[in-house]
Amino acid sequence: MEDKILDILAEVCEEDEVKDDLSMDLFEEGLLDSLGVAQLLMELEDNLGIVIALTEIEKEDINTPEKIVALAMQRNAEG
Repeated sequence: MEDKILDILAEVCEEDEVKDDLSMDLFEEGLLDSLGVAQLLMELEDNLGIVIALTEIEKEDINTPEKIVALAMQRNAEG
């Protein structure tokens, strides 16, 4: 599951480095913005059935690949 989440993130960010540096700040690096976040959440739902509403998260909750994976795995377990 983690690999699938990272694959989706790499596709949205158009950067494979997000799979290698899980502590990278995606917003500071310019790899993710508000539109990218919306796209990421749609891709997670479409591809993995993981539902995360944009209104439920803050930028700090998803600013690194590690945090995105943790959040998605948590939601998947709850789901």
